[in-house]
Amino acid sequence: MRNLRILFALLLATAGVLVATTPAYAANVTAAFTKVGQWGSAFEGRYTVKNETPAPITSWKVEFDLPAGGNVSSAWDAVLTRSGTHFTFTNVGWNGTVAPGATVSFGFIASPGSAVPLNCRVNDRNCDGGDGPGTPVNFRVTGSTETGISLAWDAAAGAPTGYRVYEGTTVKWTGPGTSTTIGGLGTCESHTYVVKAYNAQGESNASAAVTGSTIGCPQGQGKAAPYLFLGWGNPPSPATVMNATGIKHFTMAFILAQNGCNPAWDSQRPLLGGADQAAINQIRAAGGDVVPSIGGWSGNKLGPNCATPQLLAGAYQRVIDAYNLTSIDVDIENTDEFENAVVQDRVLNALKIVKQNNPGIKTILTFGTTRTGPNPWGIRLINQAAALQAGIDVFTIMPFDFGSSNVRQDTINASESLKAALKTAFGWTDAQAYSHMGISGMNGLSDQQEMTSTADWTAIRDWAKARGLARLAFWAVNRDRPCPGGGVTSTCSGIAQPDWEFTRISAGF
Repeated sequence: MRNLRILFALLLATAGVLVATTPAYAANVTAAFTKVGQWGSAFEGRYTVKNETPAPITSWKVEFDLPAGGNVSSAWDAVLTRSGTHFTFTNVGWNGTVAPGATVSFGFIASPGSAVPLNCRVNDRNCDGGDGPGTPVNFRVTGSTETGISLAWDAAAGAPTGYRVYEGTTVKWTGPGTSTTIGGLGTCESHTYVVKAYNAQGESNASAAVTGSTIGCPQGQGKAAPYLFLGWGNPPSPATVMNATGIKHFTMAFILAQNGCNPAWDSQRPLLGGADQAAINQIRAAGGDVVPSIGGWSGNKLGPNCATPQLLAGAYQRVIDAYNLTSIDVDIENTDEFENAVVQDRVLNALKIVKQNNPGIKTILTFGTTRTGPNPWGIRLINQAAALQAGIDVFTIMPFDFGSSNVRQDTINASESLKAALKTAFGWTDAQAYSHMGISGMNGLSDQQEMTSTADWTAIRDWAKARGLARLAFWAVNRDRPCPGGGVTSTCSGIAQPDWEFTRISAGF
């Protein structure tokens, strides 16, 4: 559907040294971090290991975490190993021995540029030389009920006595284990927690925060509408898929611009009288309906080609009138629409006009996301939708091609961040925000070889259904066929699965 592009800056900007004052601990080995330089997508970092003990050391190890999505791409003067976003650096043969009072340094390139290392440990102690426990890592939500949220984390280094789970500054749980359930909560509520380890020497730094939500949200009129693209791959007969799976709705891709501000399928097939209209008629004859998707990652789009909101609304109206639609989806992506403030506002104002001229029509915006939620362009789109009173009904994120090694969890994390952004922009409750949200995934292997299995998609569907989300889609029915080991293609998912299994799962939404 699209390939997300990472744009690297060309000029290296110098940055300050990020070294905190060291408390008066007993003499130990310490490690101090310096951000040598930073640019748009990455930074150069350096750690200086100092032997503050009275005897030589013969080896050293520095380890730290980066925020979700962070990465260390290279290192020098140290051996690098990685586990998720936890990175460990050990000495090479020639720099392991450090005399009392002496130092040794190593460097690395990491991303994103704004990140700084977290939870630093040197030789299994805190990098500032303290003896307190290490910071718990891999803090995660493992489940929820109508009244509780279950949490788990990996054991911290440094022999902790136990752990404390905080919500804000309030301790919600204390104990020796690495999992707990916070109970006594209300239905359809969100809560954000951190966990800290403690022992007789003190308390660790806080883990990365996680947000979980209880279930029991009001169930709205959510629709599953996977993408069907007649201009790509080997599109199946929609009636065949409907009969096999029970799906009733499809998102039809893609309407683009033809000869200026004129809507056409793939910029070339007419709205009426072609294969696309025939497929829509077939779907409706079988008791279903469609949501045309306007835009996409590539191609000649209406947003940039229609010079004013009024002209763009007129193009949208021609699509609505052609099929007597009840919903339209604007898939706003790439630098020509999504990362363009003028075009973003043009799309929002055009959809506002569409809402005014078509009472009851549902308008949907679909856009990309990071693993931790909408990026700054996504936040701008949401905030502008509120400021312009555009009346957008559903904000759908696309949680794929976003550097994930755990699509199921990252989809939930990104969705929770979307909810938080909607609450901030519109003043909605949790339940109201969920009811204006959608998820559009990618079945099987994504362009970046991320894996969404049928089990993952079932879990994502169940999570979305329990919280009353408005829309569930995936890219694409064309690919909802097995081809294990087949890679990323237009005709199959790249994994082992029954025919139309992702569509069948979606129909249960």
